[in-house]
Amino acid sequence: MNSDVLVVGSANADLVVAVDRRPGGGETVLAGDTVLSPGGKGANTAVAAGRLGADVALLGAVGDDPYGRLLLDSLRAAGVDTGLVRTSERPTGIAYITVTPDGENSILVSPGANSSLEPADVDAVFDGVEIMVVSLEVPLPTVEHAVARAAEKGVRVLLNLSPAAKLSPETLARLDVLLVNEHEAAWLTGPGADFRKLLDLGPRAAVVTLGAAGAVVVEAGSVSRVESPKVEAVDTTGAGDAFAGALAASLADGADLVSAAKRAVRVAAFSVTRHGAQPSYPTAADLGE
Repeated sequence: MNSDVLVVGSANADLVVAVDRRPGGGETVLAGDTVLSPGGKGANTAVAAGRLGADVALLGAVGDDPYGRLLLDSLRAAGVDTGLVRTSERPTGIAYITVTPDGENSILVSPGANSSLEPADVDAVFDGVEIMVVSLEVPLPTVEHAVARAAEKGVRVLLNLSPAAKLSPETLARLDVLLVNEHEAAWLTGPGADFRKLLDLGPRAAVVTLGAAGAVVVEAGSVSRVESPKVEAVDTTGAGDAFAGALAASLADGADLVSAAKRAVRVAAFSVTRHGAQPSYPTAADLGE
């Protein structure tokens, strides 16, 4: 393992369908054609970083099925090292996604093989790693063990608290960067709370994504607002993962947190102008870099 960025997380097949509106309880609504694309928070993050030129590997699990092969092909095409992606006896995870005309999505995830990722799987993977990114579509004991091991090895830890889940105070205190959206921030500190209160939970820094409004970077003694470019959104699926991957890629390249967030906001904004998660992610050339 010699990648600068290690992503520990999920790999899912995304089954995406366009709807005029989401059904209520007991209601049937006709929708558009189903579109299959590679996704999952871990795989998305790795692909986003890889497309920007980062040296990145994914630690995860897929099933021995067509969905798993689709994911491995997408990862490799983005330059992601897949040597740590295990093949599980369980089926590849699937995300069922509805997208409304305004580009907003609702997602139901069936974890499948992602649930087979165990704490022991992360014990010997940190050689050469500068930053680890972890999200919460894999078992929480594996997440907390990965954070502890990375901290022991002197690896910077970026945790994307999505989907929101309760982590131990010890885990939060080991984080270099806690990445949340505004809803997850409110879940942690209460509605309307000052984002600086996120640091009271233990992380050395926090980044709060605000969708079209950009992001806020919270560090000891400073709060910085990062504006987003104005774009016309067609599909917000995977935008937060695009942000996470770009943030990690920039930090591994030596950027400070505010500069990394500025690039991440541009990457996320670009991604929502295209359909799908991984297929929407830009290269450095797409950004004019």
